[in-house]
Order: sequence, then C-alpha cells, then structure tokens
Amino acid sequence: MTFDLVTLFPAMFLGAFQEGILARARRQGRVSVRVHDLRRWGHGPHRQVDDAPYGGGGGMVLRPEPIFEAVDWVRSTHPATSDRVVLLSPQGRPLSHAVARGLAGYDRVVLICGRYEGVDERVREALAQDELSIGDVVLTGGEIPAMVVVDAVSRFVPGVLGQESASENDSFANGILDFPHYTRPARYRDLAVPEVLLSGDHAAVAAWRSRKAEDITREKRPDLLSQRANLAPDGRGRG
Repeated sequence: MTFDLVTLFPAMFLGAFQEGILARARRQGRVSVRVHDLRRWGHGPHRQVDDAPYGGGGGMVLRPEPIFEAVDWVRSTHPATSDRVVLLSPQGRPLSHAVARGLAGYDRVVLICGRYEGVDERVREALAQDELSIGDVVLTGGEIPAMVVVDAVSRFVPGVLGQESASENDSFANGILDFPHYTRPARYRDLAVPEVLLSGDHAAVAAWRSRKAEDITREKRPDLLSQRANLAPDGRGRG
C-alpha cells in the first residue's frame, strides 16, 4: 500500500516513519510513503501557494491550483488501481478504527495536509473524496494528523504487524475498549497479576477479559456502550 503526502513542510516527516513497525514495513515493501513538497507546484516566481481570503479576515488560505496540480501529478506519475484523496481538517469526520480499516482497502491514499486558515473550499468540494479529523482540536497543520492516519491504516495492511494482525480485541474493534494486559513479574511492588490470568483456564480468562473490557469502557467511554446498544445485529442503527 502507498501513501502520498502533500505538504508544505516535508521535513516534518523525516523521522516519523524511520523507526518501529512502519520502518520494517517500508523495508519489506509492504508500505510505501512518498512525501511531496506542495511548493513545487506553487505559482509565480516565488512559488506562491497561499493568498489572502476573499471577503477579508485574518490569516492566509492555501490556493486551489497547487493542490489540484500536485494530486494530478501524483496520479499521472504513479498510477494506482484504486486510490482515495483525503483532506486532513478539523472539519472532517473523526478518524476511527472502522475508517482506518476502510482506507486500508485502497492501493493508495493521498493525504492533503492543510495549513494556515485552511484550504480553498474548491479543494474540499471537487478534489478531496474524504475529509478526516483526529479529534476536536485545532492543530497548526495537517502533518501530525497525516502521520496518525498512516500509522492507523498501515496496521491493517497484511504482514505489517508480522505474524500478528490487527486484533478483534483491539480497542474499538468491537465497539468497546481493550481489556487490561499483564506480563512478568507476577508481583511487583505489592501489585499482583489477577489470579485468573495465571490459572491456565482459557475459558475463565476469556470471560474475565470480556467482563473487564466492558467495565473499562463503562468507566472511560460510556458513549461507546450506548452506540453499541443502538446497533442491530447486522451493525445498522435500530429504528
């Protein structure tokens, strides 16, 4: 799978994918990340990519031409069987486990990193096929959200996690948070691992994990349980 990142600050990505699982996935050719400097498609002698907003107001807005031309170049130079153009924006739909899994079904995802006051609305209307946010917070740009998207989506690419795969026990996979995890030593500073996990009784362990996952979700994210209760067995909303 390939990610093409369109950004004004390509150096921000220099170390982001050089360590850990993503670095291994890139070495193995399972994931490819290409970073494109938007200023390459800037207009005029100064490679202008932004301008003052029509109607007045503070800040600058990214112009449409460089962004459209950058995506056109990516698509013509590196053809893909299927791709998805995604704008990173505070106005986008929330990134979720399900959204990441859906994006992993494409051969290529193009991520447009917004900056300043945002991008010209025509990018949103006529170029971006999706718009994502990583939370109800405004950041200085879309670069950090783009890193989050690449990491989240890559976990669903076959082989990226080695012999493991994105687990159905992961937080959000089944609409609830993950259960607690423990490892050696069995006791540390008078803090003991629950006896059931040492029992060797797989059925009892599974029941404990299921119960704890619901308890943790009820405590930390009760909204997830409410959403889960409103889903019919086929995953659709009731009513």
